[in-house]
Amino acid sequence: MKEENQIVMAVKGIILHEGKFLIVQRSPHDSGGGTWEFPGGKLDFGEQLESALAREIEEETGLSASVKRILYATSFFTHAHRQVVINTYLCTADRNDVTLSFEHSDHKWVDFADAQNYLPENIKHDFERYQVANMPEFLHM
Repeated sequence: MKEENQIVMAVKGIILHEGKFLIVQRSPHDSGGGTWEFPGGKLDFGEQLESALAREIEEETGLSASVKRILYATSFFTHAHRQVVINTYLCTADRNDVTLSFEHSDHKWVDFADAQNYLPENIKHDFERYQVANMPEFLHM
């Protein structure tokens, strides 16, 4: 039986607060356990991108983030028949006291130099490809 192709749409938020941005570590029991990423997740059918992201950020971190604008979009395959498309947005938060959901085991507020020690190569590649560090919001970090 032939496996059906699947496209998954997800949103992620680079949340700025006082010159740093938030990264979260996936729980060991979760797919991709131990990797660092930005908060976010899959869209529910009928959701708008920005409202899905605000919901995911609140569920995963307890933060009420303001979604500002899209920074970049990328896609990758998790296996031959499953493609994930991710839109990454700039967000802000007015506080930094994070309450993690079961999906994540740790969090850090980092600058670009610190992020190099945690983020996986594919995210670092996206940062370089889309010149995130050169965007006005990040120039003075």
